Amino acid sequence: MNDAPMSERHFSQAEAVAYITDALARENVSQPNALSVAKALVNAEIAGQKGHGFSRVASYAVQARSGKVAGYAVPQANLNGAAMLRIDAANGFAFPAIDLAIEQLVPLCAETGIAAAGLTRSHHCGQLGAHVERLAEAGCVAMMFANSPKAMAPWGGNAALFGTNPIAFATPRQGHKPPLVIDMSLSKVARGKVMAAAKAGEVIPQGWALSASGDPTTDPKAALAGSMVPAGDAKGAALALMVEILSATLIGANHSYDATSFFDAEGDPPGVGQFIIAINANHVGGPNFTNRLETLIEAMLGQDGTRLPGEKRLKNRAHCRANGFAVASHLIKEIDALVQ
Repeated sequence: MNDAPMSERHFSQAEAVAYITDALARENVSQPNALSVAKALVNAEIAGQKGHGFSRVASYAVQARSGKVAGYAVPQANLNGAAMLRIDAANGFAFPAIDLAIEQLVPLCAETGIAAAGLTRSHHCGQLGAHVERLAEAGCVAMMFANSPKAMAPWGGNAALFGTNPIAFATPRQGHKPPLVIDMSLSKVARGKVMAAAKAGEVIPQGWALSASGDPTTDPKAALAGSMVPAGDAKGAALALMVEILSATLIGANHSYDATSFFDAEGDPPGVGQFIIAINANHVGGPNFTNRLETLIEAMLGQDGTRLPGEKRLKNRAHCRANGFAVASHLIKEIDALVQ
């Protein structure tokens, strides 16, 4: 690991995973949990999702130090009925619980055709697309829904009630092509981008967020104290309600308005939820599914100016794996300060 110019530090993927694992392990986090979290944060960083990458390390660490996140938690899975998993994240980090869900969903949906997992007493789950992508790599068509602490008002309202409540979808493709992954926050942009801008001392574009008084703002700190603008206006707010029901009401996790912040060490554990559905395509459409999918994709890409969702993510990932990547110095200073 070598220092680049003073504004940043350069890492390989393996170096970055080791660096974050070590930082978290020093803050009351078990080695297996620290490694699971580190892999997820680095994967987000190299995919270009910086709001779910290095910018999260310090806040995760202080929450583990305070006990708001149980760093030594071991998630537990119980099978309800033939194909419904209930996973208790035990107020630990979400990533070890998601690892357990994926590990059990793959063989379960191969047997039953469709299987689901509801994760309770959970925490921030990062980029949802990475989780469903793993299921697609194992041959499943997958969807995931997650709620998060309140950040977005219902349409027509003036106070945050829903989280940014992301959704993601992934499907295998033919041959050795990477899965098709669709990943989106139901706010106009993910709140993590606003947090990253606040840490970097940058302004945010007009139209991303409102201040606590309900006025448009380009100040990320005012945005974090206010509310995010829903994607698609009323439609995005309605989808946020749908996600809230699936990832909290249905499975018994905290609603967004009851969840404490992912960003600080104050209060009780957030206790949010995630809901994952995995489908074995052979039980539904049979072996012709991927052929039909490629036909659909070809028809789409046959129009000038179109592209598949996730192309930028794949390019970023390939570049970073080959060449490494830089992390801003303010984030490195923030993480290094934890152990001094």
